[in-house]
Formats: sequence, C-alpha cells, structure tokens
Amino acid sequence: MILVTGASGFIGRHLVEELRARGKPPRCLVRRESFAQEYPGIDYVLGDLATGAGIEAAVRGVDLIIHLAGVTKAISPSDYYTGNARTTEKLARAIAGRSIRLLHVSSLAAVGPSPDGVPVTEDSEPHPLSHYGRSKLEAEQVVRAFLPDAVILRPPVVYGPRDTGVFQVIQPLSHGVAVEIAGGERWLSVVYVRDLVEGLLAASASPQAAGRTYFLAHPQPVSWSQLAGTAARLMGRRTRLLRIPVSAARAVGYAAEFWSRVSRKASVLSRDKIREAECLTWTCDSRRAAAELNFQAHTPLEIGLAATLRWYKEAGWLHF
Repeated sequence: MILVTGASGFIGRHLVEELRARGKPPRCLVRRESFAQEYPGIDYVLGDLATGAGIEAAVRGVDLIIHLAGVTKAISPSDYYTGNARTTEKLARAIAGRSIRLLHVSSLAAVGPSPDGVPVTEDSEPHPLSHYGRSKLEAEQVVRAFLPDAVILRPPVVYGPRDTGVFQVIQPLSHGVAVEIAGGERWLSVVYVRDLVEGLLAASASPQAAGRTYFLAHPQPVSWSQLAGTAARLMGRRTRLLRIPVSAARAVGYAAEFWSRVSRKASVLSRDKIREAECLTWTCDSRRAAAELNFQAHTPLEIGLAATLRWYKEAGWLHF
C-alpha cells in the first residue's frame, strides 16, 4: 500500500491519477473530505500533519510513503518551518524503526541558486536564500536524522495543468505584457509535472535509491525569455516587455508581504520571492537520476506549455 501526503495539491493530484491508472490506487492523508468525493473509491484518512492527527491511522499497513505535503506560501516565516520541517518531523518520528520506505519531495530551493552559473549537484553545499528554502533544507535534515534510508527528491520549477505558480508568470503574457526584473537574462531548470511523477515512481521502485538524493529536472535549462516567448506564441500574443528595476521589485515584494499580514491571506509574492527571482541562474544537474534511476524528463518545453495552457483555458483561468 502506498500513502500519499499532499494528495490534494498540484503535484499530488497528478500522482494520484497516475497511480490509479496503473492499478495502484493509494491511500491519501487529507484534511478535507471533499477530496474523496473527487476521487471515488480512494482510500483516505482525514488528518493533519501539523498536529499529528491521523498519522498513525494513515501509516498503518503501508510500505511506501510519498511525502508531498508542504507549504509554498505563508503569512509569516514561522509558517514555513511549521508546514515543512515540523510536519515532516512528525511523520518521520511516526515511521522510524518500521519497514516503511519514505520518498521525501524537497526542492531545489533547499540548495539555492547556482552562484557561479554552473548547475548545482546533489553534493553542492546548500545555501538557501528564502525561509521556504531553509525550511525545506531543515526538513531534509530531519529525514536523514530519523530515516537514513529515505530517498530525497528535489524538483526545480514544476509546471503543468493545475499549477498556480507558473500561472502567475504566464497570466500577464495573456494580456500582452512580459514582466521581467532588470539585471540580465535568467536561466532556470524546470520539469513538467507528469515527467516529475514518472521520476517519483522510478525512485520508489529502485532499491539503489535508498539513502540517496536526486534532482528531477529536464536536462536542458530554459531562459526566462524562452519561457515567456514560447507561452506568448502559443497563446497568439504579441507582448511588450515591462522591465522592472530591482529596487521597484523589492518594493512590490514588501508591499505584498505587508498586505498578506493585514489580510491574513498568504501571498505568492514576498521579499523572499523577489530575492530568489533576482538570481540569474537556478539550474541543477539531473545526471545522477538518469544514471541511477534510469529517469530522464523528456517533455519539451513547448509540448508541456501547450498542454498547460490548454488546461488553463478550459478551466477558465486564461482567455486567449
């Protein structure tokens, strides 16, 4: 039996659907019963990793846990550590000493950008820039302390149907505006969500992966202008470039953070996000996953973006 945490999230839904398609419907630890209504027949446990509620019932009888649950935006810095590190610790403590394999899904943010422009590797010294990145690194350290044989997987930017993060970047393009922070061309590693799911399942099936860490990314990084230009062309949009000075971008991040605290609603934008966006290179080397897991993300950017934009349009998120 496979347990999936974070099943109601962007990546989690794709993973659940793929497991069902393979005839391996998982058990899901979820906070809302409405999730089960979307996926009839799915075994689920109501609970909350933050409080520990439901964990014991969820892990009973499972032999593999794919841990996707986490916090990607928050009102205060402490929320990241609660939602990423403390929740992971509760899960790790609950299964320590049991014959349960853990796949812990972390992030490139736990390592940080490429300071010299060279893609980081799994052996690079971590230097996270944000509270999100530091909380994900802390979660990795918790996993290694309690479960040395766990597999840690670090995706970079993940895009695909249902994603809200890349959507925030693409939305202005649908109105003919390409927003860019001044300072030069920026490069990033990306992975299409369905490729990522394939990577998760490859790691789950590999005995060689025990105790290892992997980046799961498309081998070819993309530039910001390539990402924006491809999305604009697929939507049939001619865009004008709005280049924002770094100081103005930081002011926007501060304002978004302030409004988040006032409204009590977590925002995608913050000073941390701007600090990360200022970096010119967020790339990682995925060759270890290719060599040890026989995994490589094959979906080209144009194909992945076309499927993503089609979903956004059908869902009514974008009009083009």
